[in-house]
Amino acid sequence: MIFSSKLIEEAVQQFSKLPGIGKKTALRMVLHLMKQSTQEADKFTSAISRMCHEIQYCSICHNVSDGTICTICANPGRNRSQICVVENIRDIIAIESTQQYNGLYHVLGGILSPLDGIGPEQLSIDSLVVRADNPQTDELIMALSPTIEGDTTVYYIARQVQNSKAKLTTIARGISFGGELEYADEMTLARSIARRLPVDNYVNLPDKKA
Repeated sequence: MIFSSKLIEEAVQQFSKLPGIGKKTALRMVLHLMKQSTQEADKFTSAISRMCHEIQYCSICHNVSDGTICTICANPGRNRSQICVVENIRDIIAIESTQQYNGLYHVLGGILSPLDGIGPEQLSIDSLVVRADNPQTDELIMALSPTIEGDTTVYYIARQVQNSKAKLTTIARGISFGGELEYADEMTLARSIARRLPVDNYVNLPDKKA
């Protein structure tokens, strides 16, 4: 792709770094921005810059936040006895879109995958164990993608929290095995949450210690 302007070429290169964006799509975006007023362009770049510089992660659940604690954890109307354990922030957005869950969340930041170099130390499992030990916590809902890695992560977490009183449940397998949670349609995801089952229906868990 040959450009008559170095400025356009550099802008296209930056846009094309985004996932799923090729050079042609990036060029369409750049040309669209060129048609906007300088004020609109400044708003666009300012929003991206502020996000990158000012975004924080909730000190409780590790969700993205504008402050130390996210709006979900700070909301007194949420059910604080339930913690929905998810792989990433996109999963929270997917579940919230169903409007079928009113508890809290915990973002692991991934799932166990030794082949990819992701072990327990790379995930926020230790802070989840602390939250599970909180007397207020009655249930941990494992809302991880139904894959081998997801089930392995559930099993590992179950071993870490086996001495807590919180029961472990998992979303129903309305989502096909090997699928990604974030790509499930809202109706299927909503039913999976509403019809959640004990984790040991799918994963052989260690016995809880007396």
